[in-house]
This record gives sequence, structure tokens and C-alpha cells, in this order.
Amino acid sequence: MPQTNQEPRPTENSEDSAARAVHNPADETVPEVQAIGSAIRDLPAKAASQESVVVSEEKLAKTYEPQQVEDRLYGMWEKSGFFNPDNLPGERPEPFTVMMPPPNATGTLHVGHAMFVTLQDIMTRFNRMRGKAALWLPGTDHASIATSTKVEKIIAKEGLTKYDLGRDGFLNRVNEFVAGSQSTIRRQVRKMGASCDWSREAYTLDEPRSVAVTELFRRMYADGLIYRGYRIVNWCPRCESTLADDEVDYKEQDAKLYYMKYGPFTVATTRPETKLGDTGVAVNPDDERYRDWVGKTFTVDFGIGEQEIRVIADREVDMEFGSGVVGLTPAHSAVDFAMAEKNGLTVKKVIGEDGKMTDLAGKYAGLPVEEARAKFVADLEARGLIEKIEDFKNNLSVCYRCAAPIEPLTSRQWFVNVNKPIESRGGKSLKELSLEAVHSHETEIMPERFEKVYFHWMENLRDWCISRQIWFGHRIPAWYCEGCHKEEGNEEAEGLFVGATPPDKCSACGHGEFRQDPDTLDTWFSSGAWTFTTLGWPDDTADLRKFHPTSVLETAYDIIFFWVARMILMSTYVMDEVPFKTVYLHGLVRDDQGRKMSKSLENIIDPLDVSAKYGTDAVRLSLTIGNTPGNDCRISEEKIAYFRNFANKLWNVARFMQMQGEIKAVTERPTAKTLADEWILGRLDEVVTEVTRDLEVYNLSRPAETLRDFTWNELADWYLEIAKIEGGKGEILSYLLDRLLRLWHPFVPFVTEEIYQRVFASGEADQLMVAEWPEVSGEASDTQSKRDFEGLQALIVAVRNIRANYKVEPARKVNATLYVGARVGLCRDNAEVICGLAKIDELTVAESGEPLEQAAAAVVGGMQVFVPLAGMVDLEAERQKIESEIAEAEKYRTALAGKLGNENFVSRAPEAVVAAEREKLTTTEERINRLREQLAALGE
Repeated sequence: MPQTNQEPRPTENSEDSAARAVHNPADETVPEVQAIGSAIRDLPAKAASQESVVVSEEKLAKTYEPQQVEDRLYGMWEKSGFFNPDNLPGERPEPFTVMMPPPNATGTLHVGHAMFVTLQDIMTRFNRMRGKAALWLPGTDHASIATSTKVEKIIAKEGLTKYDLGRDGFLNRVNEFVAGSQSTIRRQVRKMGASCDWSREAYTLDEPRSVAVTELFRRMYADGLIYRGYRIVNWCPRCESTLADDEVDYKEQDAKLYYMKYGPFTVATTRPETKLGDTGVAVNPDDERYRDWVGKTFTVDFGIGEQEIRVIADREVDMEFGSGVVGLTPAHSAVDFAMAEKNGLTVKKVIGEDGKMTDLAGKYAGLPVEEARAKFVADLEARGLIEKIEDFKNNLSVCYRCAAPIEPLTSRQWFVNVNKPIESRGGKSLKELSLEAVHSHETEIMPERFEKVYFHWMENLRDWCISRQIWFGHRIPAWYCEGCHKEEGNEEAEGLFVGATPPDKCSACGHGEFRQDPDTLDTWFSSGAWTFTTLGWPDDTADLRKFHPTSVLETAYDIIFFWVARMILMSTYVMDEVPFKTVYLHGLVRDDQGRKMSKSLENIIDPLDVSAKYGTDAVRLSLTIGNTPGNDCRISEEKIAYFRNFANKLWNVARFMQMQGEIKAVTERPTAKTLADEWILGRLDEVVTEVTRDLEVYNLSRPAETLRDFTWNELADWYLEIAKIEGGKGEILSYLLDRLLRLWHPFVPFVTEEIYQRVFASGEADQLMVAEWPEVSGEASDTQSKRDFEGLQALIVAVRNIRANYKVEPARKVNATLYVGARVGLCRDNAEVICGLAKIDELTVAESGEPLEQAAAAVVGGMQVFVPLAGMVDLEAERQKIESEIAEAEKYRTALAGKLGNENFVSRAPEAVVAAEREKLTTTEERINRLREQLAALGE
């Protein structure tokens, strides 16, 4: 029979098939067997005589070159206006809203940003194609501390400090830097294919957001939720500013634990210099050693004069740590400050904002903390007040931005009261509203395990310090009367006014001159209002009514406290509704060894560099497939290069389809003409259902995997190969390609849009980006056709495995006999397909029959497959080879059996090791059985 033009097929193992020996006299005939090989002899000629191929007007190039199409396609998308939901075709009453987590305006984006751009774009493109008014609103965050620090480093290279420039001069330099960074960020986000609405782009420090933040501050102040008080704060001497509790990182360090003689007690501390500010000691009320001391007062003298110390009881004291007595320094410990508040202890500040000892530290005043500690300890040792010093490991509090050690100290700052009942919210506090939002499942957190993290943080939330001592940011809208305002105690003084502008005159004294608070607001205060200020609040806008609450917040799990919790807190207060219905938390992007990316490790991947090299679609797939919510994702250049092949494969599939016949728009599901048609159309329906269901619940990796398997393993490896044989597939191929492009588009928008534009598009407005998402027709899937086709696949794979096991040359044809029971008609009707894909010359099909002599055999799904080996392989050489392999395998089996028969090994070796050895023995025995079956099949 003439050779077909098929390429060699990959082999695949089938669990329910096994080669076995079959003995049958060569001249024995089986009456019920009908030879049908002649029926397929003209197969290649028939395929070659198909009607002439008609291809689309614009042929696809041989190779896909992403560098030549991506910028052009993005320009086309942006020009169309379809990123803006107001411009989308058709009626779209149902919104889908995503607020882009605004990248810090500090420079370029990294691969972690590429992650959120990819995942959010998948969500947006899918919902846009589903007919929703999809709004993905982009923006940037002024990131006050980070941006200020960046610019300070820049001007330091010029030999300048911010004080040399002055506040206005420094802010001018910062704004210039931000403008350049924003331009870079916009370009990078566009390069990743982000279909966000640039017409609504926002910036946390632009004029609309500034107006909104001022109004938010004013309302919260009027409701008593914002106050100014003298409390303990986290202070960064390097940044010269306060930090919120969750902006403090911790770094384990080697330290010393000093045991000091402390009047009648011994106190253990890692920071002896702070004892100069002690005003009390605390003991556990259950500690019998010190019960009689509670409520008494004594004095100590550490070299700067007598300090009066009062003994208090508090259950927070660990009786097992040190001596069980804790010296209280209310000005330099949040825990001590809380105890001091409850017990009315004096607050004595001995460390200043400059990180040096204050005048209250006596002779140690002006010394940096570390230097003061060394000198103080030496003085105590000289006076015999140090009992002992132990090595100790503890967590050092450091700034999350500059890594400088944090100094807890008391300062007059602005705070948000998270526990105050809010009358307009049913008497619930900000903390209670935020907890209720997740407890009630109005906001769902993915993955669910992060709900516990959220609850733990929120339940332990203390009043939030929102003032920062830096120049860049939202200036606090508070005004102080020059005539009467004084800062006294912890209470707010007269002459303080809150608003966008000061009053004409002071209501307390009639004075007309005011000064604005010099501090700025914590960045998270403004970004916490991101979901509603970007939609026009405080005005009652159409956008706010339509797009809030937003559909989903997609962000990294490491800012669940910084940002996610604060947005829930702000929105439930301001809008009386949650800011988003779902929180999707993605993991961090790490290198292929699981390490964080850093300059020192030289493992940073620039998304723009790899996009230019491999194509943006490849980068997007590498960040999507295998990535699940809340779990870190590994990425490497090799992984990206691998996914470039996927984009190329999709291009080649489309190109092959185009070469098989006329590709045109097909709106209705075509009528199947063959079993293969019924199977592929049914599988497409299943894929549409699975992909849609997963995307609806933000399961983003699995639908991409489903599409990959369908496109490569079923469509390309099976149906397209059959299409070469059966011919006449133009309508079905058109339908398949159109639906396939739509399904793939959210994941790989560039290659799919380029194919669509060249093959299907009827004009500029006809873009895949706004094409309708595929839906399954009302027709029930034909499960029988699926089972029938899977039966044919099993037969074909069985023949291929036999060919591979006996190393039959790929181009050489074999003969085959099939005993298939009731499937005789099915196999005869599809003989062309079986022979073409399995490279069979003479095919015999019967319900049943006697085994063939010198033939390899397999059993699949109750069907028997026989492939005669005589003349196909050197039987004697093959016997010798198999016998040698059996001997080696039996030798290995004997060694394994002896090892497992050794009670000493079995009882002492780890359970996993013993289990592994048993698995090896089972595998070896199975291999020996298969080899013996192959040997028997070769005959005598």
C-alpha cells in the first residue's frame, strides 16, 4: 500500500493494555473474520484528490513574531475605546469592576507587578466578553515614604539634602520624579497587554483624590473617629517619621539580656538605657514572690538622680521570663504605655526623634542609643548593679522601608479611633464593621485560610496613627489659631479647626491668623479610600452608583493588612457597604529555586526584557499556569521560553486549519458528519463549560491548563490529524478556530487577536476583545460518540505502543487484526482513521477470533489487538535481547527481595525508605511479566 504523508506519532502507555503471547497456525482461518484492508488501500489517493484548498484572504505567516504585532495591536485596542465600559457595544447593565492596586510611583515595575496585571487582565477580558460593563481602573500611589526616600537618595548624589531645597523645592523635585515614573509605569503596564480604562486613570495625590481625602478626614473628625493625642508611636529616626504598627518589620538578632539590680528587685532587659525613663515595675498578680509589693513605691538611682518607681500588677507579665519583674518605660514601649494608662503612671521620654538620648537622660543626654547603652552598662557594672549578662536572641523592630531600627516613643500625633461606636452605623465601631464584612461573607477572601489572618489582625487592631512627619503627601487639613492654640496634656486644645481651608477667624478668641499642621497623612489613609474616591466620591456620580462595590480585589497576600483591611474599614464607614465582593490573594513571585528576587542574588527578571525576547503572551502564561491563590509562584527564563512554544503552537494550529480549507465566520454549531466531528464538537462544549465555570470563580490556572490540554492533546494531536485523512472540514475547522481563539483570548490576548484579525475580522471595530464569549448550545452532548471515539483512540494507541516496544521504524506500516465484539461496525466505518493514525497496511476486524501466532498483543477496553511480528523485527535478536533484560531484572528482583526479607533492615530503616523499596520490587516484577509476555509473543 502506498505510504501516507503522516508524521510519526508519539506513543503513549495504556494502563489496561498489556502485550501477551498469541499462538495460532499461520494457515488457520477464522470464518467470522472479514478482511477489510482492501477497503482502505486507496486512502492516500482519496485524501490527495480532495477539492482544491481555499484559504482565507490573508494567509498566516509561517512563524508568529510577537515583536512585530504587540505594539500595533495594543494601539488598535486603545484607539477603539473599548477599554472604557461606556464605549462597549450593546446594552451592558451588569458591571464588573476591578481597581488596579496602584503601583508606587517610585520607578519601574517588576515581575510581581506583571503578575497582578496578568491576572486582572484575564478577569477583565473574560467579563468584557461575557457582555458585562467591564471597568478596570488603573492608577499610581504617591507612596509618600518610599518616594521621598528615593528622591532624597537622588539629591544626596548632588551633595544636597531636602533641607537645602526647602519644602517647596523638595516637593518640586519629587513631583518631577513622580511624573517620570508614572510615564514609565504606564508604558510597562501597556506592554503587558493590560486592557484597563486609561481615561479614568487616577493618582492618590491628584486633585480629585486630594479633595476626597480632605473630606474623608473632615467627616471622620466630626464623628470623633479621628483625634489628636499624645501616645506611643513607632518612630523611624532615618525616615524622621512615624509608622503604623503593620509597617514595622522584625529581624532576628543576637542580643544581650542584662540582669540589673533594681531596688528590691532584679529586672532583666535587652535595652538597659531605657530604664533611665522607668516610672514603674510590673509583676504578675499570681506571682507569690512579689504579691506584697503591689501598690507600693520605692526609689532607684541609676546615676542620674533618684527615680520614683511604683509597683503594679498586670497579667501580661510573664512570670517565667527573667526575674518575673518588668521595668516599665511608658514612653518607649507600647505595652508599657498601655499599662501606664491603666495605672496612671508618669511618662518620661528619654529617647528623642533623632535617635539620641534626651535631657531627661541626665549625663547620657545627646548620645546615640547604642553609645548610651554601652556607657550606661559600664557605669552600672562599676557600681555593682549588673548581676549577670546572658546571650539572647530577639526580634529587632525595623522600618519596612529603610530597615533602620525603630524607636517606640511618645509623640503628639493624629490617630484613627478604631473602637469608638459610630452612631450612623448602628453604634458599631470601625473594627466591628470590618470584622462583620468578612464574617458575613459580604466579602469573600481567596484562599479562605487568609480569613483567619485577617480576623486575627483586625481583632488586635489598635488606634491607627495616620500622621507622618514628611513633606510629600496629603497635608493634614488641620489649622491652628496663632492666637490661642496650645498643646497641653492628652486633650485637644482650643483653636484647632479641621477643613480644606481655615475659618475667617477663630471662634474661641477671634484671631484671624492660622498655621496648617505641617504633617502629612499616612499613604494608606488615601489608598484605603481607593475603591470609592476613584469613582467620584464625595460626589454622587453615575460611576459610583454603577461600579461600587467593586467585583474583585486582586493583590498579593503580603499587603492584606497594609491595604486590604484598610479599604474594608474605610468603605464600610463611608459607603455603608463593602469595597469589593471578593479578595483574590496571589502569592509572591520567586525564582526557580524558590528564592525572593533581589539585586544581590542577581535573579531579578525584568518583565519587559523577557516580553521583548519571548513575547508577552509567554510571560502571561508563565505567571498563570500553575499559579494558585495564596501560593508563591516560581518563574524562570526557561519557563517563559517554554510557554513561548505554546503561543507558537496556537499560531501553527490556526495556520494548519487555514491551509485545510476556507476559514470563515460560523455562528451556528456545525452538523457533524463523522464520529471524529461529533467527538471534537462534544469536547469543545465540555471545555467551554469547564473554562467558563472556573473563570467565574476566579480559578485562573485550571482553565488555562484545560485549554492547553484540549488544544494540544485533543485538537492538534487527534482531530487535525484525522482532518487530513477525512477532508472536507472547512466549516467545522472555522467553528473550532473561532471558539478556540475566544476561549484563549483572556490568557494570550496578542496572538489570539492577531489570528482573529487576519482570519475573521470584518473591519476595525470587529475585535476579538469584544467578541461574545462562547456558550454551549442547548443540545445534549452525545456521550455514546465520546465513548466510541475513545475506544478508537485506545486501539490506535495500543498499536502505536506495540510499534514502539518492538522498535518498528516510524515510516514502516504494519498489519493488524482487531477482535472488537459489538464494535465491528464502528471500527469498519472508521477504518481509514485507524489505519492512517496507526500506520496500518492491512487491517482485519472481527467480533472475536483465535490469537495470532508470533504476534504482539494488547487488550484495551475488552478489545484485542494483534500485530504480526514476522518480517517486522529480527525475532531471534529480539528474543536474545528480551532474555537478557529478563535476567537482569530477575537479578535485581532477587536483591530487592533479599533486602526486604532482612528483618534488621525492615525494622530499623525509615518507613518511607522501606515503602520505596517495596515499590521498586512491585515495579520490577511487573516489568518481568511484561518482558515474558513479549518473549512469548515472539514464539519459538
